[in-house]
Amino acid sequence: QAQLVESGGGLVQAGGSLRLSCEASGGTFSSYHMAWFRQAPGKEREFVALILRSGGGTYYADSVKGRFTLSRDNAKNTAYLQMNSLKPEDTAVYYCAADNRGSSYAIQSYKYWGQGTQVTVSS
Repeated sequence: QAQLVESGGGLVQAGGSLRLSCEASGGTFSSYHMAWFRQAPGKEREFVALILRSGGGTYYADSVKGRFTLSRDNAKNTAYLQMNSLKPEDTAVYYCAADNRGSSYAIQSYKYWGQGTQVTVSS
């Protein structure tokens, strides 16, 4: 039902910042848990961050705590991932995911996915 489109990726130097956006259409955005995952070359997709629907909280992978911030604007049907102090190991395709039932760090828990946006951090 929901369609997700990521944007904001690009090439930055180590220590720089990027802000990713995930715009949703269809469904009721405020009812969806929103998460970000990433997949680096030759690696499996991994959890990055999760923000629960209204009344919930935010959760981050240990590798990005203190550097990444996930937020949402329900009026704009958009979730944001602010990425600061970027490192070369953050290089990956970043995917937005959504689900209106449960919430989880697991890939299989999410019903809807965006097409991904490339983030490349040079050293």
